[in-house]
Amino acid sequence: MRIGIIGAGSMAAALGGGWAHVGHELLIGARSARSARDLADTINAGSEPRHRVGAATIAEAIDFAEVVLLAVPVAALTELLDDHSERLADRVVIDCTNAFQPDESAPDGATAFVLGEPAVAERIASRATRARVVKAFNLLAAEVWAGEDRVFDGVRLAVPFCGDDETAMRIVADLAEDLALQPFPAGGLHRARYLEATAVFTVGLWFDGLDARAAIPPLTAAFAVAD
Repeated sequence: MRIGIIGAGSMAAALGGGWAHVGHELLIGARSARSARDLADTINAGSEPRHRVGAATIAEAIDFAEVVLLAVPVAALTELLDDHSERLADRVVIDCTNAFQPDESAPDGATAFVLGEPAVAERIASRATRARVVKAFNLLAAEVWAGEDRVFDGVRLAVPFCGDDETAMRIVADLAEDLALQPFPAGGLHRARYLEATAVFTVGLWFDGLDARAAIPPLTAAFAVAD
């Protein structure tokens, strides 16, 4: 599959590197030509992909792609969508961004976050109206996706994702499986805002030294009965 990676940071490197390694064709697009080339060179040198990863402009990466990964800071999305929303038509667009900002009310010395925007994926879909937007890969840090560990306490690491297009959802599920991850379809794109809120909440717990998993029991212990 042809994947256009928009961005050249740690998330682009983690997901792009994994997909290149299993044989997908990648083109890295970024505002900085040097950053795009450096990331492409890093992936080519480190993972021995079946297809050499190339570097290009953002427009070229989108035009090349069947699937587009938006791996840019949320602050960069407005300009990107202003310039390229029409170009994203008919592409599967994976939004892995998080609109985190510091929680100014947190006690001194505490690292805590709040959402700077309540529904990023919905904004992308409202601007790129013909794109098939799926929210995915936003719940964990890039270092986790880049790591080799995929099973924790006997359970395979999962990727919750939300979207309205069935074909796009299947494609994202396959891309998660390609990274040895367990796909968790979590409903329509209107539910992506809850996935974004979950990310800011759990990341805040982790930064505070608290194990977020302890608050959610395994399925075998989830014995609540619907009212």
